[in-house]
Amino acid sequence: MAREVVWSESAWAGLEEGASYIVRDSPYYAASLVQKAKAIARSLRLFPERGRHVPEYNNPAVRELSVGTYRLIYRISGDQIVIVAFLHSARDITDLSGPE
Repeated sequence: MAREVVWSESAWAGLEEGASYIVRDSPYYAASLVQKAKAIARSLRLFPERGRHVPEYNNPAVRELSVGTYRLIYRISGDQIVIVAFLHSARDITDLSGPE
C-alpha cells in the first residue's frame, strides 16, 4: 500500500537552508542534495519502516534516514508519512519541538 508523503513547513525550510548553505560553494552539490532528499522522501511511500528509530525520541513511529550529512526525520502516521525535520547531523535536535 502506497502512503502519502507530506513535508512539514519546518522540514522544507531545513532542506532549503541546507541547499542555500551548500550553493555558496557548489550549485551542483546543492541541487544534488535537494534531489536526493526528495527521492528518499518519495521512497518512503512504499517502504516507510526502513529508517532507523530516532534515538532522541522514544517513539517507534519516528524514524530517520541519512541524506549525505543531513538527517531526514519522519513520522509514520496511518496512511501518511510526515517529514518533520531536515537538518545537519551535527545539529542537536533536542531543541526542536518533538515530532510526536
